[in-house]
Amino acid sequence: MSLPSPLYRIYEWRLLKGLSRDLVPRHVGVILDGNRRWAKEAGEPTATGHQVGADKISEVLTWTEEVGVELVTLWMLSTDNLARPPGELAQLVSIIEQSVESLASSGRWRLKVVGALDLLPYETAERLHNAEARTADVDGPHVNVAIGYGGRREIADAVRSLLAEKARAGISIDELAETLDVEHIAEHLYTRGQPDPDLVIRTSGEQRLSGFLLWQSVHAEYYFCEAYWPDFRKVDFLRALRSYAARERRHGR
Repeated sequence: MSLPSPLYRIYEWRLLKGLSRDLVPRHVGVILDGNRRWAKEAGEPTATGHQVGADKISEVLTWTEEVGVELVTLWMLSTDNLARPPGELAQLVSIIEQSVESLASSGRWRLKVVGALDLLPYETAERLHNAEARTADVDGPHVNVAIGYGGRREIADAVRSLLAEKARAGISIDELAETLDVEHIAEHLYTRGQPDPDLVIRTSGEQRLSGFLLWQSVHAEYYFCEAYWPDFRKVDFLRALRSYAARERRHGR
């Protein structure tokens, strides 16, 4: 049951007031899950669920900016999603294109497209690259839009890129095997040069990562929210931050 608006605002204010800025995660990953189930329960077409979910993105990014999150990674389309029925997939890709271009046009965030864009239609990849390029000089929070993204695919692409780089340098497989470490692979990930996520949020009640930032999230904290992505509220976001702040991060130690 939703709280009456005045009580909701008071609760939201109390959560925000109690948040220590020193404990705000630097990098938040978000799995935007539940658009289709939201649409089904609302008696709406699937495309409506995807559109309402896309409309939620700028609102959530505003919340992350308000509390000082430096980097957000949004999982908008997985490699598994590419196997959806052609009609639904075409609608979803179109909505994603428009959403990313809208984020770029706002001039508020610096975008980076992460994923296997070679799996997408050429025109889609071009539109995404162009949107990213338009934000190259934006002095604002960074936002990764993960599209055509899969954690296993990212690691495979990183290893492939590493092998090609060493081959160009005349280094044999045997020589590489003697010196290979985790940093060599990290330098070829889609997110190279960026901090690993501190907190990963998944909406819709599902309690799994599904391969999201598989390499990078090894020491991340996880927060699973029952709300579908279109219904994700600011209090849900602030509760995730409160939960994160209360945890003792040991980074595997």
